[in-house]
Amino acid sequence: MIELRHITKRCGTTLALDDVSLDVRPGERLALIGENGAGKSSLMNVLYGLYQPDAGEVCFDGRAVKVKTPAEALVRGVGMVHQHFTLVPTLTVTENVVLGHEPTKGGRLDLARARREVDATCAKFGFQLDTGAVVRELSVGSQQKVEIVKALHRGVKTLILDEPTAVLTPQEADELFAVTRRLSDEGMAVVLISHKLREVLSFATRIAVLRRGKKVGERTPAETTEDELARLMISGDVPLSPQRGEDRGEGPKPIRLSLTNLSAPGLTNVSLDVRAGEILGIAGVDGNGQRELAEVVTGLRPWTSGTFTLDGRALTTWNPRLAHQSGLAHIPEDRLRRALISDLTVEENVSLGRHQSAPFAKGPFIDFTQRRTITTALLEANDVRPREPELRAGGLSGGNQQKLVVGRELDAKPKLLVVVQPTRGLDIAAVAAVREKLFAERQRGCAVLLVSLDLDEVLELSDRVLVMYAGSISGEFQKGEFDERVIGRRMLGVKDA
Repeated sequence: MIELRHITKRCGTTLALDDVSLDVRPGERLALIGENGAGKSSLMNVLYGLYQPDAGEVCFDGRAVKVKTPAEALVRGVGMVHQHFTLVPTLTVTENVVLGHEPTKGGRLDLARARREVDATCAKFGFQLDTGAVVRELSVGSQQKVEIVKALHRGVKTLILDEPTAVLTPQEADELFAVTRRLSDEGMAVVLISHKLREVLSFATRIAVLRRGKKVGERTPAETTEDELARLMISGDVPLSPQRGEDRGEGPKPIRLSLTNLSAPGLTNVSLDVRAGEILGIAGVDGNGQRELAEVVTGLRPWTSGTFTLDGRALTTWNPRLAHQSGLAHIPEDRLRRALISDLTVEENVSLGRHQSAPFAKGPFIDFTQRRTITTALLEANDVRPREPELRAGGLSGGNQQKLVVGRELDAKPKLLVVVQPTRGLDIAAVAAVREKLFAERQRGCAVLLVSLDLDEVLELSDRVLVMYAGSISGEFQKGEFDERVIGRRMLGVKDA
């Protein structure tokens, strides 16, 4: 159906793609895997018309074609769901799905017809969405569904999914793969970009591996293993699981953060404590108050009742600036909207929040030499690629953007760390590195509030786990008492007999 022949692409001084050839066949589920920055998204961006190759050609049905824009790619039946959403937050689900292809009546938008058609697409492919809802009010998981429906609504023949399950619950991921299997059975080609090797092996019919911009191998699931794929991806030993570290046995640690009967839009009577040197995990199905809880703690959302206590002091006023000044660091769920300014350079983003104080400033002036030195060291320590401080942050892959945010926030040596979906979009080596850094923060005495939709991650990292359901705490579990089945029931609001 599609051939990418000898594709080469440079991004700045970095050779993002080096003579890569790949074909896409009707009815197959092709997985594209590799480390962060290996070139997976770049290759698919060439196919989708977002990037123009420096060398090589894209062929449809054996004929070389110049795909200059995503609109041209859609005309040729190629749709792409990006890791970072391209939705308009102030529009409804229906308006986003039909944007650019609006049905009209008498020369004007026929919104009623548009909603009927989008509802029909959702029903056809098994997506449960309120098509009249405004996108900015939806959870990240629901926004991901909107992106997929938007592509399917255009009648694509090749669907590219860039890290589609990074923000989905296991149940949602199962639903997504059931839909895409049905699509491939009907002849559609599905290209999956993923770091989750178990997911790849269970879903794909063929697997292509990229490393440092080159294609280093192809396998079928029947002829390979997770270990072999990991070695192909990182060209070396697979990193071991990080060690939690020994507790110091100093007795109860001081409570850093305490919420008592706290209510806010989306939250009802939430009570919790986070101690110094502890990782408190928050588990739950997406959309049950986890995002609202993180926003209250980081000063992005006001509370309406209850008490908020930090280091023993009850707060009446709280905002992101006060949170930052009080030693709170935040690794947010949405790195582009909440953590980075994509049009600024990497080094400008590294100094965000600290650009007016030492070591980034001397008096009222920015110390550009020191900023460059700090940024270069941070990129090296966190394996951010490419290591180019002057590169625009939006030019980094999603995984490297995440490593940049993690490195910057931990570099400030926080007393309280709020981290949401910390390993979203990261490869296996980077996941192990981030988890090791979180354990190191715990050992240093930092209080860590961890929110993740990956239950395995919550159970592996946490000293205690709270389960949220419908904006409230529905259960608490201590390390050594974790039971996935019981926790899963609490996530669904089911109490034990």
